Amino acid sequence: MENNRLSVGAEQLRTWLEDKKDVIVLDVRPKEQREEWQIPGSIYLDAYQRLNNNDASVLDNVAIPENVPVVTVCAAGRTSMIAANELRKKGIEAYSLEGGMKAWSMAWNTAVLTFENFEVIQFRRTGKGCLSYMIISRKEAVIIDASLPVADYEQFLSERGITLKFVMDTHIHADHLSRSKQLAEKFNIPFYLPVQDKITFNFKPLGDNVTVTVGNISIRSIHSPGHTLESTSYLIDDKLLLTGDTLFIESIGRPDLKASPEEARHKASLLYHSLQKLIALNENIIVLPGHTSKPVEFNSIPIQASLSSIKQNVSMLHLKEEEFVQTILQRIPRTPANYLAIVEKNIKGEYDDVNPVELEAGANRCAIS
Repeated sequence: MENNRLSVGAEQLRTWLEDKKDVIVLDVRPKEQREEWQIPGSIYLDAYQRLNNNDASVLDNVAIPENVPVVTVCAAGRTSMIAANELRKKGIEAYSLEGGMKAWSMAWNTAVLTFENFEVIQFRRTGKGCLSYMIISRKEAVIIDASLPVADYEQFLSERGITLKFVMDTHIHADHLSRSKQLAEKFNIPFYLPVQDKITFNFKPLGDNVTVTVGNISIRSIHSPGHTLESTSYLIDDKLLLTGDTLFIESIGRPDLKASPEEARHKASLLYHSLQKLIALNENIIVLPGHTSKPVEFNSIPIQASLSSIKQNVSMLHLKEEEFVQTILQRIPRTPANYLAIVEKNIKGEYDDVNPVELEAGANRCAIS
């Protein structure tokens, strides 16, 4: 770590945390921002207002172990720079996170699940909650719900000598830009999407109960509308179920995005039937969701749960249809930032004129619990 630098980028901090470097992350944002999303393992000081009022004494009581560097964090990097400068005056090796939590939304880590015939890499955008998957069998791979820059997946494939056979999405995403079209173009491979009439570029439509293969494993589509009308889950070798934003580990998807109240009610009813169909599968099947509502730790532990466990822990799955619909519509969380603009970009598959850091900023709000 270089003492002459005043800031570090999100990629550098991500690497330090993944490598278990001895570093303290100090969050100085307002409390409401901290509660919405945070960096795993960070400590908090409600210092935003006082730092912006030139009152650096708010930092006097921060306990920093000797010879441990500090990375200060705010929303965009301005107030955290004030904090870093003041800490340096105290002889502390301090850095500001460049771009703040907006930039951190692109940070990621991985976890691995290993089975007899295949391996799954779970790519977790810890600063956003987006989960994408690389399924590998006999040196062939498929990437599902790609949300990282193409170069990140490309490097991973190259280092392991893996051939990307095709890419897939579970639905048209509203909280992040899908990178699947870019991957398909980069590797000149098919892009499978659930059947719908919204997408304006060429793709391979995937209907209900269709099977595709990678290496020596099968992936079967299960149409599961509700979050969106085209939402589809993917059953991998009868062992794993990738549920997109339909079913999460401790919650279920929301049915209201880009929908009128009447449409949201209809989609909630569809979601009910989709969930009943999914939980009727073998209870030993492992669910891998499309998102998590908590910052992802740098612990290499996959975000997963068996269908049996989810049925025990998600009480809404046991409601009758009308009660389910009423309950879910009463629990709709705040609307995600920029979701309409993100949906439109994903429909057109054109991203060159936008800054993903700005467009995707903010915690995901896809889940209802």
